[in-house]
Amino acid sequence: MSDPIDIYNWRRLDARLTTSGQPSEAQLASLKEMGIRHVINLGLHTHEKALPDEAGCLAALGLEYIHIPVAFDRPTDDDFTRFCDAMQTIGDRPVHVHCIANFRVTAFLYRWQRDVLGLADDRAREAMDSVWQPGGVWAEFIGDSNAVEFPHRPPK
Repeated sequence: MSDPIDIYNWRRLDARLTTSGQPSEAQLASLKEMGIRHVINLGLHTHEKALPDEAGCLAALGLEYIHIPVAFDRPTDDDFTRFCDAMQTIGDRPVHVHCIANFRVTAFLYRWQRDVLGLADDRAREAMDSVWQPGGVWAEFIGDSNAVEFPHRPPK
């Protein structure tokens, strides 16, 4: 099965790791068909674009669901630690990580690839830079002291 590129801001980082904005229920089913067995959601359930019962949908599909709600205006090191713990637990198994627009996710994955996996900064930034260039609290979160403002305001 080919990648479901119709999912908003879809990105494939490698053979086991994919990311996106909020998938629909049908798109979650397509993730299962392509071999995904774990889904991590960094978005808030209260967002208007969030699924009403993503946990239930994924349980019905037989997929493991991990929800780490990250407030867009205040990502924390505790959020990042929870994300790293989840990624370590999942190990080498296929995983899809999403939020509402793939902004939170690409920032988390940039930091994880750089700080945990030891990837070179430019390689670790590729997915994030293809989606957005963080500023403000997100620049601080990822350790980028050069960025100070958002080039555009992402959805919360």
